[in-house]
Amino acid sequence: MRMWKVDTKKMCRQHLLGEHLETHCFVGAILKKTSLRGYVENGLVELHYLETRHNELVEEMLHRGYKHQSPLPFFVSLHAGRVDSEKNLNVLKQRCVECRKLCTT
Repeated sequence: MRMWKVDTKKMCRQHLLGEHLETHCFVGAILKKTSLRGYVENGLVELHYLETRHNELVEEMLHRGYKHQSPLPFFVSLHAGRVDSEKNLNVLKQRCVECRKLCTT
């Protein structure tokens, strides 16, 4: 699981929907009181940004004509974590031909 935290317009369908799902997984872990320490320490999530990021992802999903029927449940999280979005954008461009195309348009 990870929060890419890159411009949603530069993400292919798979990565956009995948990060949306993983946002729900992170919130589920918070609600179950599962430790996310490793994700935070390894720069894979910003806990304080989950709700905002979910909203950004949903906005792009709706813009692309996808349906969204999974609001985030209420949760409380600490201000923790830092994601390097520039580094993640480079990773996406290296890994994914579709994301690379979206980054050049």
